[in-house]
Amino acid sequence: MNAPVHSAFANTAEEAIAAQDALDGPMTSEMATEVAMQNTLLTPRFYTTDFEEMDAIDVTPVRAEWDVLIDQMKSDPNKGHFKKTDEWEADWDGMEPALKAEFIDFLISSCTAEFSGCVLYKEMKRRGSNEDITTLFQLMARDEARHAGFINDALREAGIRVNLGFLTQQKKYTYFRPKFIYYATYLSEKIGYARYITIYRHLEKHPELMFHPIFKWFREWCNDEFSHGEAFALLLKTDPKLTTTPMNKFWIKFFLTAVYSTMWVRDHQRPLFHEALGVDVTWYGQEVFRKTSEITKQVFPMTLNIDHPRWRPNLDRMEAASRQVAAAKARGGVLGFASRIAGMTKAAVAFVSVFTIPAIKNEVPDSPRLEPAY
Repeated sequence: MNAPVHSAFANTAEEAIAAQDALDGPMTSEMATEVAMQNTLLTPRFYTTDFEEMDAIDVTPVRAEWDVLIDQMKSDPNKGHFKKTDEWEADWDGMEPALKAEFIDFLISSCTAEFSGCVLYKEMKRRGSNEDITTLFQLMARDEARHAGFINDALREAGIRVNLGFLTQQKKYTYFRPKFIYYATYLSEKIGYARYITIYRHLEKHPELMFHPIFKWFREWCNDEFSHGEAFALLLKTDPKLTTTPMNKFWIKFFLTAVYSTMWVRDHQRPLFHEALGVDVTWYGQEVFRKTSEITKQVFPMTLNIDHPRWRPNLDRMEAASRQVAAAKARGGVLGFASRIAGMTKAAVAFVSVFTIPAIKNEVPDSPRLEPAY
């Protein structure tokens, strides 16, 4: 297989990965790869699942909307977009060191998250025989590989990069049942859209705050995320039980709480990054939650009450507990272990307090299909 000139023009995930690996050459211990290899509650994970169950999905109940979405993805509107152009002017040397460290952390985390989706979708395509399902996941893997490759291009300018091939082989995989994959991936794609479009629209109004050119590419990037979320919304619609039984409603609320909490904690640990963008990180978190909550009404029978008095104080307690756990882990020893357990306990108590806030019920429409509106 000949690698394309650039991952932005790859027709498959395999081609995009080969293009990136060709740029890297032999590498197993680059700093960015080591960071991407970490497994904590806050770092993006790689997932595996019951591929036979996934392959048995029947999209007949959503056939009309499915075919429209697949045709749209096959038309490949963003082919060639995720590549540096003459507009790309990155000044890594002029970036304040602490901001540079946070921005690199953001890019590595984003690259790992995009590539984790690519790996999962690529494996679903490889293991499956259901044409509807394998076609979808081949298209989604293609998009995610392009995104990861584009972020890697940005990282290379800072002298680091994530070795995608090495990550595929060495990263620890977490098993999720297919329905958990649906909930988690649907949410991650939709919240990804909300995050990127919020930053993009903010910088449209304040272009002087664009401290790196990658943000200019966010609109098309988030539209890919939106389409992927639409695909999982349709998958959820193929089986009404996934969103209507009491137990599955419990799991929907759990994943909403977990995804929102993780985002809040992670973002509040990058204060200089958000300050450089001119974004109040607390406002940003709530704004992303509002957009995501509005979008997820398309398929979820509830949204979280993000204005409840217990909401923000307990998210802040989780963030403080996360810092305590990280400091205790670095400290080590008996005292470090005791502080780590105490921090984990505080985080668990705060999570339960948020999780037990009564949800806001909503009626789910017959058709889940949406178009990007922000």
